[in-house]
Amino acid sequence: MARTIAELPAGSRITDHISLGVIARTFPLAKVRAVLAATAKSSVRERDMPAHVVIYYVIALALYMQSSYREVLRCLLEGIQWLLEPSARIKVAGNSGISQARTRLGWEPLRQLHDEVVKPIAVTATKGAWYRGWRLVSLDGSTLDVADEKGNDKAFGRPGTSRGASAYPQIRFVSLVENGTHVLFGSRMADYATSEIALAKTVLSSLGKGMLCLADRNFFGFRMWSQAAATGASLLWRIKKNMCLPCEKRLPDGSYLSRIYASQKNQRRETDGVWVRVVDYRLEGVEGAEPIYRLVTTILDHEPAPAAELAALYHERWEIETAFDELKTHLRGARIILRSKTPDLVRQEFYGLLMAHFAIRGLMHEAALSADEDPDRLSFLHAVRVVRRKMAVFGAILPSGPKKVP
Repeated sequence: MARTIAELPAGSRITDHISLGVIARTFPLAKVRAVLAATAKSSVRERDMPAHVVIYYVIALALYMQSSYREVLRCLLEGIQWLLEPSARIKVAGNSGISQARTRLGWEPLRQLHDEVVKPIAVTATKGAWYRGWRLVSLDGSTLDVADEKGNDKAFGRPGTSRGASAYPQIRFVSLVENGTHVLFGSRMADYATSEIALAKTVLSSLGKGMLCLADRNFFGFRMWSQAAATGASLLWRIKKNMCLPCEKRLPDGSYLSRIYASQKNQRRETDGVWVRVVDYRLEGVEGAEPIYRLVTTILDHEPAPAAELAALYHERWEIETAFDELKTHLRGARIILRSKTPDLVRQEFYGLLMAHFAIRGLMHEAALSADEDPDRLSFLHAVRVVRRKMAVFGAILPSGPKKVP
């Protein structure tokens, strides 16, 4: 589908609209160059768009999804002269040159940069990020529309509808979110036919000791639970209310201990069971609420985590839906598709989008800390607009550190 070219105002600079300063501070040039070296993607000769500039460009694209490739590059190059040698001359490549530069780079450096930098950022003083010393995180998945090209259709597929198939191919992705900061981390993507369960198994390695992971009932299974628990993280997952979990020990707070098994055979023989704590509760007076909700947790002792608190805490899982909305509606734009026309560039654009979201969320976290405020109370949409408009400290951000004064 043809895309209407949207232009930024004449004389626009990156400092006014895209704010590379925020991106470069989050993803320092030294780290970018290290990733390029590790993936053997460093530029071996002088080009109009060297590899490190392409990485910043891909992240910047996510901040202006409705502008043309060349228009974003024009503004980018006007503002990143400090990334190049002082004597270097810059010129704006055409669409074919941009595509060739992105294709040379590939998507692996973007994913590696994402994996090395995009991590939970909450500190002890971050409001809303903790429950009794545990860092709250949630697990879930979503989808994104991509450009309607034959290559994308073949690589990713598209969901069926009552009248055939959807208008666009889709990718599926699964992420963890740090509840208090809305930072999406550990993200992995695949074609639409890949299940959230299969993708989630590749994400669980990003869990760790000190985290308390919340997840919906669709993710629960013995193997998935065991894999997640093996990371050292504590778990609080909802399960289907008809799952048979006999009470083996009732606790003072109303919860009880039970065991889960890998198979019905093991359950009948009571072999190789894994202890869990079960919390059943109701939502009284809530229209549309289910008769009973059932949670299981790896926290077997009721004293550090009472049942009533866990029941209330579970609904924090919806923070990941808010983070997905930030990514898909406020940053990408409603009814905007990922514009890349080949599968590898779609993967590249996906990680660029996640890193742009992380850069903005990092800025919001700093603002919340300085104001002694909960990051949830700050407007993500307003932050996006500010980042696009200007970055006052841009000139102070130098990738190689401050220059010495003779």
